[in-house]
Amino acid sequence: MQIALYQPDIPQNTGTILRLCACLGLAAHVIEPAGFPVSDRHFRRAGMDYLDQLEWRRHDSWSAFERWRAVSGHRLLLLTTKATTSYLDMTYRPNDILLLGRESAGVPDTVAEAADAQLRIPLKPGLRSLNVAMAAAMAAGEALRQVGHFVQLQSEQGGQA
Repeated sequence: MQIALYQPDIPQNTGTILRLCACLGLAAHVIEPAGFPVSDRHFRRAGMDYLDQLEWRRHDSWSAFERWRAVSGHRLLLLTTKATTSYLDMTYRPNDILLLGRESAGVPDTVAEAADAQLRIPLKPGLRSLNVAMAAAMAAGEALRQVGHFVQLQSEQGGQA
């Protein structure tokens, strides 16, 4: 399971998501251009010392990410408020990539159309969206639960499932 961020705007959210990925053993992708310089110093506060444990990759552009994805064969699942399918109704696979858009604008239509599925988190009527880091955590949690990732992490720690 992997998480990709499309042109993120807010370094603190990006740092929080990268910390989430480090703690759960997920690979992360930052698709540039970002709304801030992408460097470790911008993520340190939210990511703390967890970033040293992170497998992450920067992609210079959406097209560079898509070229990488075409070669690697990963399915792309976009979290968007525009979707009709709940993230809870998806059957996840271990090699899926969860894609989250910019905090200020989501993703353009061309990016949305490239996704293999578009998913939403059901919200109380009249409310627009969650913080992108919260959405990433919720969707990753469900996806990882479905593919048995937490059972694997527990066994690695010597615990029982």
